Amino acid sequence: MADKAEPSRRAALTKEAVLQAAVALADEAGSGVPSMRKLAERLGVEAMSLYHHFRNKDLILDGMVDQVFGEIELPSGSADWQESMRGRAASMRDALVRHPWAISLMDSRTSPGYATLRHHNAVIGCLRSAGFSIAGAAHAMSVLDSYIYGYVIQQLSLPFTSSDGLADVAGSIMDDLPRDEFPHLAEMIAEHAMKPGYAYAEEFFTGLGLIIDGLRRHREAWTASQDASGT
Repeated sequence: MADKAEPSRRAALTKEAVLQAAVALADEAGSGVPSMRKLAERLGVEAMSLYHHFRNKDLILDGMVDQVFGEIELPSGSADWQESMRGRAASMRDALVRHPWAISLMDSRTSPGYATLRHHNAVIGCLRSAGFSIAGAAHAMSVLDSYIYGYVIQQLSLPFTSSDGLADVAGSIMDDLPRDEFPHLAEMIAEHAMKPGYAYAEEFFTGLGLIIDGLRRHREAWTASQDASGT
């Protein structure tokens, strides 16, 4: 009976099931990538069974990254490019917060999957349709992704997860802060961070707005430069 059960489990095992389990394990750990042994245990199979679907662990990493990219909202070709970039940025931030291990892997893979390629192609297409030169679209993607990744890393490292938590941390700092020595810091904490209704998460959209405004102002200059060079 045991010999018959193993082929049955193997037949039920799919690439999608392996990747979903790998992502779930990585999410639970918060960082790092699950070992093949732990992944097999989660799926209820022998570790060797995984190699029937993935030749090596790198292919699983590629697939995990592709799973995350598949969760990110694609820019709409019919929407305003600025609104599309805001929506895409917010969706990417949310996906990276859900999967804190992903940032270190997303730009390190050399064999991107379909969802990854589709995502990048859609972002470039949206920017190009909006009048960005090829170089301008590359600049826009680089600065936007750097901002999103950096913001998420900072957000995940903060010692609070809510406005109440922020108020507690800020209040504790203020209690021990020599205000005559650090007047500007004290002012920002008291008049901004501890102000009723302040939410740190809104800083993301403030910074994003500044970046998009800068891209809008530089778009024509990049296009003119490309036209002048004839490329």
